[in-house]
Amino acid sequence: MSEDPPPLDRSKSARPLPKPGITDIHAYVPGRATAKGIAEPVKMSANENALGSSAHAQEAYASAERSLHVYPDPRAGIVRAAVAERYRIEPERLIFGCGSDEVFQILNQTFLEPGDNMVQGQYGFAAFAIGAYACQAEVRRAPEPGYRIDVDELLNCVDDRTRLVFLANPGNPTGTWIPFSEVRRLHEALPPSVVLVLDGAYGEFATDPSFDDGLDLARGSANVVVTHTFSKLHGLAALRIGWGYAPAEIAQACDRIRLPFNTSIAAQRAAVAALADEDFQAASIALVESWRPWLTQQLGGLGLEVVQPSATNFVLVGFPGTPGRTAADADAFLTSRGILARAVGLYGLPEHLRITIGLEAHNRALVAALADFMATQPAQ
Repeated sequence: MSEDPPPLDRSKSARPLPKPGITDIHAYVPGRATAKGIAEPVKMSANENALGSSAHAQEAYASAERSLHVYPDPRAGIVRAAVAERYRIEPERLIFGCGSDEVFQILNQTFLEPGDNMVQGQYGFAAFAIGAYACQAEVRRAPEPGYRIDVDELLNCVDDRTRLVFLANPGNPTGTWIPFSEVRRLHEALPPSVVLVLDGAYGEFATDPSFDDGLDLARGSANVVVTHTFSKLHGLAALRIGWGYAPAEIAQACDRIRLPFNTSIAAQRAAVAALADEDFQAASIALVESWRPWLTQQLGGLGLEVVQPSATNFVLVGFPGTPGRTAADADAFLTSRGILARAVGLYGLPEHLRITIGLEAHNRALVAALADFMATQPAQ
């Protein structure tokens, strides 16, 4: 039986070496934005808002041009007040970040040390694990039968060194969700020392009456954090601003390591304006609610597996996996037609593509392209 090699003595290295584990991390791979030889491809790879962003948010962003020499408010005061009023939550319990991604990273840094572990679903969002690995913690992935979070599988992964459980509801890249009764059951079964992080990046697109993003649960719990982003519903992906609602003690601890000035003046102003533009939000949700079932029906009619029920602004599509019918083949075919989808092999889904719901013309072009793909004879 072989033994593990002794750890390197970094002090004796001929060059600086990162701490153990860093070079083993798979760097985050975003959805593609370009296609060779195609000037303006249809980008359905990053779950961006197909309607763009609120005109009021754009105006607020432009108003910051004369403040470029000024540091932003490190506490994001105007966004803090707007979010607190909109969701009826205590402003002092909010954490703001460069997207909700940074909030995840801060939580990992705050609670994880070598030997600890973090638990997430089998197909959990990559940013959860990246932050945990950077803290030299173990990442435990609970099986997701039927591409859905299974509360019992999550609980089976929890032990006395578990510090965080991340649950994206709805999930990315699966698009599936679990009812709030299951979220509550998970919380009740967790030790009080474990922080349950509920990622609500796509929560606004989940309109089933049994869905709940968990803010009320977090309000009365000492170990629940709920996160949201301005990137999806509000269409402010370029400005990188998100927030978390946490118990006061957790929020205070996170603020001790949060980088100063981590959200810009332009982002803060645009976020406040976007939050107030309820007409744009309603139009964005209506677009998704209209085209999500249509895409599901059309793609299913082509013989493709559409993971259901999606409660997000995207669908996860499975391909046969036979020669000429793989997800990689489909991705290449779509790209040749100027349509960009998201390969999700790094999530353990090599025969699936994640496809953002777009405008009518985009959705119809996608279905037409995939119909041609499925009708083409595979190469022998």
